[in-house]
Amino acid sequence: MPTPRPFVLLVDDEPHSLSAMRMALEDEFEILTAPDAAAAARLMEEEWVQVVVCDQRMPGQTGVEFLTGLRERWPETVRLLITGYTDPSAIVDAINLAGIHQFIAKPWHPDQLLMAVRNAAQLFHLARENERLALEMRRLASTSETRLEKRRRALRQGQGFDSVLRAPNSPMNATVDAARHYAAFDVPVLLTGEQGTGKEQLAQAMHLASLRADRPFYALDLTGMPDELVMVELLGARRGAVAGGTSRIGLIQKADRGTLYLSGIETITPELQLVLLRILSGRGFTPVGGQETLTSNLRLIAGAGTDLAALVTEGRFRADLYYALAVAEIAVPPLRARRGDIAMLAQHMLAELAARHGKLVHGFDGPALEFLESYDWPGNLRELSNEITRMLILAQDSVLGADLISRPILQGPPGEDGAGRLTQAVLAGVGSLKERVELIEMRILRETLTRHRWNKSRAAAELGVSRVGLRAKLDRYGVKDPAERQATPEEEE
Repeated sequence: MPTPRPFVLLVDDEPHSLSAMRMALEDEFEILTAPDAAAAARLMEEEWVQVVVCDQRMPGQTGVEFLTGLRERWPETVRLLITGYTDPSAIVDAINLAGIHQFIAKPWHPDQLLMAVRNAAQLFHLARENERLALEMRRLASTSETRLEKRRRALRQGQGFDSVLRAPNSPMNATVDAARHYAAFDVPVLLTGEQGTGKEQLAQAMHLASLRADRPFYALDLTGMPDELVMVELLGARRGAVAGGTSRIGLIQKADRGTLYLSGIETITPELQLVLLRILSGRGFTPVGGQETLTSNLRLIAGAGTDLAALVTEGRFRADLYYALAVAEIAVPPLRARRGDIAMLAQHMLAELAARHGKLVHGFDGPALEFLESYDWPGNLRELSNEITRMLILAQDSVLGADLISRPILQGPPGEDGAGRLTQAVLAGVGSLKERVELIEMRILRETLTRHRWNKSRAAAELGVSRVGLRAKLDRYGVKDPAERQATPEEEE
């Protein structure tokens, strides 16, 4: 890809001088011209100008006066002055005031002007490169920070409990308070809650608030992993014990003096349960294919998607391991219990996703938030993130509307009952056939109209009813546009 040509701004009140300068420079540079200081300032606001060539004698404002103001607003732009100055003291004053890089004496030669602008553009490039290298050096220097400084910096950047977004009276507040309390005590912790509720984020916040914050934090999801792979990942392996022939260091050894978070703990086999019990009891572990017994001073935080106590009762989980893990047991609420947090979470996710995908979208309209807040979110934070990603991809405007939301979420009106379970509740509930069919019909009407942005003609065509029939059903069920807009003629047709 060719390098973009630098922009050079020529400022002179004489048209023939501007034309001569343009002819000398336009083969190598993108040329902008201005007849006075005011026009030049407007161009500076519109374009990224690297070099300014300005005549000293201009009506209204001299070249030095203009370049002095330009130096304050765009200090990185290289400034050249065309002048007939012969007084050395005047030249010094101009350098001090306007930071002139080079003076070009009248009458100038085209080759002289071209060389001066070339040097100025090179100077601009070198200054930017120097700035980049300075930033890179500061970044590299940060690797020599002490561990305590890294810990403080991480906490300042919101990687601790402040990163757990929640409303002032959220059910998540009690969870965070309990986690904050246990974080400083070096004991195992069991986090219980559905998949996708943010247990790993909470575990990492506990690590950062603990005395082990200057040591590593590792996380591993055990769900669905074969036992042999789990053993290698956790315990490591000696040379020749696994495919590839190389030795591996396991997470238990890597997390020495740090924290290891294991999610899906309820899925592990009895053999692995015994391994974890031995580690928690201080009896060490043996790498796959090894003979020696190693020890690790790690803190174990476990995540369970089901009630481990019930599995103990059923004989599917070791009671001694459960009690070793559950020194502190903290329940993480599902997203459906945190409806007051959804708007804040959705806006935060949207900001991150919009920045990642380079799309200028900055919010949701009111009806969209109502639908999102009323849905049950069985997939919790992961499902919410997926839905917002899909909405962002489909969006054509800077604000995401309810018409972008998936149909299952739209099929229930905003309300306290939540949309996600409404259809199942109707099918499994009580009431006459007529009442239950009408309830489903009402939700289909709302969902279809929302997708079509309340264009009644399009909704009626999709549903196979007349416009008159659709209006009658809307009046019968009391279905109204949640935005409470005045319908446009197109929507009413």
